[in-house]
Amino acid sequence: MASSTPQEDSSAATGQNRRNFLRNSTLGGLSLGLLFDGQTEREMEFVTQRVKRDSKPSDLRITDMRIAVLQGVPFTSPIIRIDTNQGLVGWGEVRDGASANYALMLKSRILGKNPCNVEQLFKIIKPFGNHGRAAGGVCGVEMALWDLAGKAYNVPAYQLLGGKYRDYVRLYADTPEGKNYDEFAVNMKKRKDAGYAFLKMDFGIGMLAGQPGMLVGADAWSIKQAYNDQLAGKLGNYAMTRHPFTRIQITKKGLDKLSEHVGRVRDIVGYDTPLAADHFGHFDVNTAIQVGKAMEQYRLAWLEDLIPWFYTDQWKQISDAIETPTLTGEDIFAKEEFIKLIDARAVDMIHPDLASSGGLLETKKIGDYAEEHGIPMAMHFAGSPICMMANVHCAAATENFVALEHHGVDVAGWEDIVNGIKPIVEKGFVKVPDRPGLGVDLNEDVAKRFLKKDATWFAPTDMWNNRDSWDREWS
Repeated sequence: MASSTPQEDSSAATGQNRRNFLRNSTLGGLSLGLLFDGQTEREMEFVTQRVKRDSKPSDLRITDMRIAVLQGVPFTSPIIRIDTNQGLVGWGEVRDGASANYALMLKSRILGKNPCNVEQLFKIIKPFGNHGRAAGGVCGVEMALWDLAGKAYNVPAYQLLGGKYRDYVRLYADTPEGKNYDEFAVNMKKRKDAGYAFLKMDFGIGMLAGQPGMLVGADAWSIKQAYNDQLAGKLGNYAMTRHPFTRIQITKKGLDKLSEHVGRVRDIVGYDTPLAADHFGHFDVNTAIQVGKAMEQYRLAWLEDLIPWFYTDQWKQISDAIETPTLTGEDIFAKEEFIKLIDARAVDMIHPDLASSGGLLETKKIGDYAEEHGIPMAMHFAGSPICMMANVHCAAATENFVALEHHGVDVAGWEDIVNGIKPIVEKGFVKVPDRPGLGVDLNEDVAKRFLKKDATWFAPTDMWNNRDSWDREWS
């Protein structure tokens, strides 16, 4: 009879030791032995049935994408749900005011793909994004991919972006002005009492319209309808006419009125709190410079979107002429146009909206490029907590980040739209989560209360499964 080899003896001893360990550590040798009669494989299955098994990232595949459109969060926000073959779900969000179809038409491009290959998939869908809301689908899908990748590897999204620079992300809050200064003062006090130490206000030619001696050439335009793209006018639609072409000017009397307004707001806020400004109306470079100079005494944190972002040379004219920092970027898609602004030193700060700028990784690349050129990055945001958390992870991972906008401060139940972090906002800051992915999941019971009228709740989207075009951009 042949004797056993040392290797066989070692293997047998290892098996016996494993069996003894399992028996002694779980039910005790007698109990486990009687239960499975020495069948090691069944013993192992029983013992490890409650052990957490992370997904196998290399085998993860996208099986479905569905959407539910929420309203009043604070605006309209389509929420993306991407399903996988391993039961993991990724959450993303199309930018406020954008069509859900911007995301749905990408479904056929990502079905069957591994969501962990985020950059590869971004390059596949990037050609279908454009500036403004047209970028919403690409960015929303990218958010959901990072959520899935983080869950697959059991790490927070910021870790996949290279780690974090900060544990807390500072927010800046828009503030409703109210019917008079007393009411506005109450609103500002509410913000400060809630811990917000960075604020933003709106002022512009809209508040001067209809008052004698304030504006030149304004009567032909519907200035108070700055967001009504359907309203016809004698000279055209004001909302859709680019700033230099209205030829509206502000008089000295009008500038004094705006200056008085901002001065009273500064008295309410104080000078210890950064105060930014936005929504000035449609006027040209010369008027923008006059407004900027009139505001220098109030040390505003920035003047935002004085003119459209794509007038690079005109932005440089304004920035070179005034001392208050200039800022733009919330409607720019992808890094290429930000690079033009940065290389030209056309603005003092950049202001991407992650739901338009390309998602987490592209926005970090934008921030990193700006940081190399000494330019800070604030971030625009006006959506649900899902999109906020995507912003938080990106902000945590980007060194030159300044502050993230929060538009949903006054929306009742806003934080309850998701599970995973409570509270989300505390004293004007968000603690960067360490949970996998974006760190939150949709709370469907609460989110359904915000479902847009006549919208469906993550209904099947099989009509978007099949790609019907050749997408390559080169021959």
